[in-house]
Parts: sequence; C-alpha cells; structure tokens
Amino acid sequence: MRLVFAGTPEVAVPALDALLACDRHEVVAVVTRPDATAGRGRKLLASPVAERAAEAGIETLKPARPRDEDFLARLREIAPDACPVVAYGALLPKAALDIPAHGWINLHFSLLPAWRGAAPVQHAVMAGDEVTGASTFLIEQGLDSGPVYGVLTEEIGPTDTSGDLLTRLGRSGAGLLVATMDGIEDGRLVARPQPADGITLAPKITVEDAAVDWTAPALRVDRLIRGCTPAPGAWTLTSGERLKLGPVRPQPDRVDLAPGELGVAKNAVYVGTGSHAVLLGEVQPQGKKRMAAADWARGARIPSGSRLGA
Repeated sequence: MRLVFAGTPEVAVPALDALLACDRHEVVAVVTRPDATAGRGRKLLASPVAERAAEAGIETLKPARPRDEDFLARLREIAPDACPVVAYGALLPKAALDIPAHGWINLHFSLLPAWRGAAPVQHAVMAGDEVTGASTFLIEQGLDSGPVYGVLTEEIGPTDTSGDLLTRLGRSGAGLLVATMDGIEDGRLVARPQPADGITLAPKITVEDAAVDWTAPALRVDRLIRGCTPAPGAWTLTSGERLKLGPVRPQPDRVDLAPGELGVAKNAVYVGTGSHAVLLGEVQPQGKKRMAAADWARGARIPSGSRLGA
C-alpha cells in the first residue's frame, strides 16, 4: 500500500522506521506538527518524526491545522491507500479521514477502551495498573473510539516510569502497526468494535497535575512521580521555589516523618507522606541541573525537620 505516516514525537519514530523497512508498503509522505520552539535559546526545531523523514528523503507536510485546504488538496494528490498514525497530536477532520481508501489507523498506547486520550501511559502508571499495552484502531471522529484491529500487552513494573513504558511500547507497537498494515492489505484483518464497558479517559497531564501532595499515601506519591517522569515532571515547593523530583522509593519501615517533613542523613534524604516515608532520588532545584537529593540537601544546607510543599 501507499502510506502517509502521521506522527510527531520520538516515540513515533520506531514505527516510521519499521514501515520504511517493510517491503510490502511504501511510505510516500509524512504528516507532522509544525516546527516548535524549544530549549533555553527558544530555537525553532523540527519534530523527531520530521527529522527522520528528512533523513529518509520523504516529503513532509506540516499543516498548522489538518483542516487547511492546502493540506487536504495535497493529500488528495498523493492519494494514499492508508494513513498509519502514532502520536500525531492534532484532531483530524472528516475531510481528511475520508481521503485514504483504508482510513487512518492509529497506534494507541493502551488496551482500548481503557485510557482513551492524550496521556494513556501516564494515567496507567498513576492509577497503579499492572498491565498496559497498545492497540491499533480505525480513527473515527470520536475520541479513540474506533474499531480495533489488534492489541499487544506489556507489564508495568514496580519502578517503571511512563518514559520507560513508552520506550518499550514504541518498539513493540511498531511491529503491531506493520502487522496491521499487512493484514489490512491482504484482507485478513477485520476491525472489531470496542466494548461498551471499561471506558476510562486519559487527558493531558498538566504541570499543575504534577504537583506532589505529601498528605497522600506513599504509594500514590510514588505512582504520581513515576507517571510524570519524564514529562511534565513531578515537582514540589521548597522555600517557595519549585523543586523537580525524580522517582522515589517507598520506605514502609519509616513512619516518623509528618507529610512533607524532611529527614536528612549523610547520604540520603527522606520525606514523609500520608502513610510512610519515601526516599528521594534525583532532584532539580530551580535554575540548576539534576542532582542526587543528598547533594542538594548538603549544598543548600537543608536541615532535618524542613518541609516540602505549600
């Protein structure tokens, strides 16, 4: 089939690579989000998918809005048979959905109908799910509601961050997407409607959502931080300034610290929660690099009994 691939972040690149390496199909163009500013210098940077497409010499379309008529006209000229999608990041209008004969097929990182939305892996970690996965489905105008072609599963380990899971799912999901394209092309795959039960939503995680509530139990604090790693990044306040937090380790035997209270040792920093303490890992003070929590406490002269949070 002639394919137009749509995707934007790094997690979409393995799927693009897998389709480029596939002899049965031809990726004739890529659709991605427009270049965006990033970093301290606020330089305009192309998306990871756009960079990979440029390396492969593939035409790249970067519409400000997928409903723009110039984009739709070019897509009609290309006349793709199908459009595989991985984390593109924009809603597709019906005018675009109707162009490819086999539609737009999305690789979504959850076991649908669980965790429909922009941040399925983050929400799975934060909710304490033990298993997640990926699904390929035909995009409709509803939110991740289309019929499903195929699924795979992935266990969530006790120390997995959302970044860890996305890396693994990006690789395994690439194979699922290629298999789905193969099955659609030879007619042996039929999309099945999603169950009506078990629908959960996974909206984008905001910076405000990533603030740690130290009165919550340690298990919930741990899951929030892992779910927000690496983005948007969990944080708390110290002396009125934000302190970014890397993953922590629950310490069930230490119950002497009040919520948010710090226990500073020579080579370790503990903080109390609504249940028991957690051991801080890496932290990042405002305007500085990431460092071990013990180094931060030593350099900033943080005494035991100090408090984190509002």
